[in-house]
Amino acid sequence: MRPFSYLRAATAEEALDTFAARPGAQFLGGGTNLVDLMKLGVTAPEFLIDVSRLPLDTVEATADGGLHVGATVRNSDLAAHPVVRTRYTALSQALLSGASGQLRNTATTGGNLLQRTRCLYFQDTSKPCNKREPGTGCPAREGVHRDLAVLGHSAHCVATHPSDMAVALAALDAVVHVRGADGERTVPVTDFHRLPGDRPDVDTVLLPGELITGVTMPPRPDGGHSAYRKARDRASYAFALASVAAAVRVEDGVVREASLAFGGLAHRPWRARAAEEVLRGAPATADTFARAADAELAAAEPLRDNAFKVALARNLTVSVLSDLASRAEEGARPPT
Repeated sequence: MRPFSYLRAATAEEALDTFAARPGAQFLGGGTNLVDLMKLGVTAPEFLIDVSRLPLDTVEATADGGLHVGATVRNSDLAAHPVVRTRYTALSQALLSGASGQLRNTATTGGNLLQRTRCLYFQDTSKPCNKREPGTGCPAREGVHRDLAVLGHSAHCVATHPSDMAVALAALDAVVHVRGADGERTVPVTDFHRLPGDRPDVDTVLLPGELITGVTMPPRPDGGHSAYRKARDRASYAFALASVAAAVRVEDGVVREASLAFGGLAHRPWRARAAEEVLRGAPATADTFARAADAELAAAEPLRDNAFKVALARNLTVSVLSDLASRAEEGARPPT
């Protein structure tokens, strides 16, 4: 690891001013990803601005009945929050399926959104990688790509985004609050991360020096249910081969509202708009759920060794939606 300078910012203003004055600076949250990349030599910031102690560590109800989560809220605290567990269940489940208990106690909401890919070629500085060094190539396309993208990839990059939390937030229509030199703005989570195109080195739509200050989720409808399910190579502390976050409202056996997002399949959390169109107004049956998954996954372009992800995502989708429909049916039954 190369030497670097360090400042623990007391306020967002101090963090932003310091960044503006120090070219090559990076913001540091819990450090569970950034510090690893520094140790590997993937990144070498000259100046770290620690924002983990900023007063952005609360979870609060919004005026319209939604929920605002500060950027420095720890993953473990967010997963255990009673409102998250009951009203935004998919988010709690996603957080608890990620990393280990120790890492969840350190990782922050803002930092989780900014995780970088775990592609082996990106993390190995002895190998070329367009995400790490644009123009050097993407050896993963013909090399080791079993864990990598089947949706939205390009000739320049087939990496996947590793976050579980971000997939749930995408399905829950969350928005990210950011602050920079030009003031504050919000970005839907579904638009926050980029597909690789010809610039895979740019992960998000953040402008230089912008700081994530929080995430807001809209109110959940009465009778709505959500869930997150993840398939991985081992039972814990493993990134998703495929995952599904779903939020639905089923009435009288019909899907009235539906939002769906995939993880482990693309360079960003993949909001499944085509699947949602099939679901809305259709019978809440396994056949409908399979047709919805097929409508979305028709766009998949698997590589030599990861075509299994398409079937895996399809099966996860049917399973998650079937369970949610059953929960809705049980909730509609009169007490006995």
